[in-house]
Order: sequence, then structure tokens, then C-alpha cells
Amino acid sequence: MKEYFRVNASKYVPGKNFDVVRPASLNNPKDNAVMFIGEKYLSQSDALLKCKNCLVFWPESVEVPEKVSKRHAVFVVKSERYGYCAFFRDNGITYYPPFEDYDLVNGAYIAKTAKVGTNCRILPGVYIGGEVEIGDNCYIGTGARLVGNIHIGNNVIIRENTVIGADGLSTDRDENGRALTMPQFGGVVIEDDVQIGALTVIARGAIDDTILKRGSKIDNSTFISHNVVIGEDSFVVGETIMFGSSSTGKQAFISGNSTIRDGRYIGDKAIVGMGAVVVRNVEDGAVVKGNPAT
Repeated sequence: MKEYFRVNASKYVPGKNFDVVRPASLNNPKDNAVMFIGEKYLSQSDALLKCKNCLVFWPESVEVPEKVSKRHAVFVVKSERYGYCAFFRDNGITYYPPFEDYDLVNGAYIAKTAKVGTNCRILPGVYIGGEVEIGDNCYIGTGARLVGNIHIGNNVIIRENTVIGADGLSTDRDENGRALTMPQFGGVVIEDDVQIGALTVIARGAIDDTILKRGSKIDNSTFISHNVVIGEDSFVVGETIMFGSSSTGKQAFISGNSTIRDGRYIGDKAIVGMGAVVVRNVEDGAVVKGNPAT
């Protein structure tokens, strides 16, 4: 597994002499990772028993189980999210796209380590970073930017001036109220037969990936934030905003200019009306509209 940094856990918990080298989430726990868990996610704490030697930021309001403290370095803090963000600040850790050697191919800038499949049409003015993998028969329009760890399937269309792999806005505030940034280490997975419109932004995941599943269609001028999952054959119409970790099931339809709150789920074949503001989960097959959407 990839190493992003190296910090010894004894800096936070004396006697725990091992290095943490990557971030990880409760959904995808990994050894030697830095992680955090909030009170409302404590029901998922058994995920910490699937990995070892992690630095875990834990809320002070909840006692740490012995089985967790034996496996990991657990640092008890008032705000676990703040502690996690401060870890990166205090250790000078960022994750910006690097400068890369590239080839100029028909006016497109393609990093030498990028992987591009057969029969792809990549127009002038495109930039493709070195961690990008593109399948066969894809179209990428002028001005598109693909940066970071991006995996694209076959028969994918990415229209003009779209940005894929931009950082999402994952922040906290420090003791002075100033912004405390959480570096975005995740990637973007775009499965087969996906279409993405022009002037759209698909943010990379904060820790795990942002995922657009097979056959999904994203319209022009849309924002898909970090860790969003779009289900198979779902449609997201223009000027919609899907905030972090929101998701849809299969064949969902989100009408134009809608707003989906972070962490909310739109069920299979559900319909979100034009301009709706979704603040609660939407059941399979339901039709909702308005602000708040009901």
C-alpha cells in the first residue's frame, strides 16, 4: 500500500513505537494509518479490530475499549476531527499534485506515467496527471483537467473544461477560528459508460474514493463533492450540488439546481424535483421536492 507520510505514533502516545504512513477510514481500515472516530460512529468501532498499529483520534467523552487501545495508539481529544486535521498541520503534511514530466500529444498535456487506453479522443488543451488511468474508447474535451489518483473505465465521455480530482473543502477551525485544512488523499473512480458534462467539478475523496458507477450521467455545471457515490444509471442534472459523502442508489434522478446535504442518500429510482434541498434520506422510488424536500 502507498505511503503518504511517516510519523512515529510515540509523538502522541508514549510507548507506542510504530510509524503511521497513510490515512484510513472506518469503511476501509488499514494498518499503520491515522484515523479518527466520532461519537455518532462508535457503532462502527469494530472496524479498528481489522487493522493494527494505527494512530486513532478518539473523543474524550467516551471510554476507550481495552481491545482497541492494545492494538493502536489512541489519542483522546476534545474534538476528534480537529485532532485529525491538526495532525497534518503540525507535521507539515500536504498532498498537492506534483510537478510531472509530460508529453505534448495533439496539443494535450499527458504526464509520462499516465495510462491511456486504445481509441481515445483527447482534445487539445487537456491535462492528464501521472496517476490517471483511462480505459478504451474515451472522449475528453478541450480544457479538461484530470489530476490525482483517477481510474476511468471504457466508453467514458468527459466534456469541455471539466475538472476531475480537485480537492474538496474538508476543514475545521483552530483555536483562533482560522481554517484548519484536511488534506484530500482519496481518488476518483469512474466506471464504464459514464458521461460527464462541461464545466463540472468532481472532487477527489477525502480518504476513500469518490465513485461514479456504470452508466451514470452528470450534466453540465454540476459539483460532485468528496466521497460522493453516484449509483448505476443515475442522472444528475445541471447546477446540482452534491455535498460530501452523499450518494444515490441505482437509476436515481436528481433534477437541476438541486442541493443534496452531506451524507444523505437518494434511493433506487427516487426522483428529486427541480431546485429541491434534500436534508433527509430519500427512500427507494420516492418523489421529493421543495425546501426542505418532502
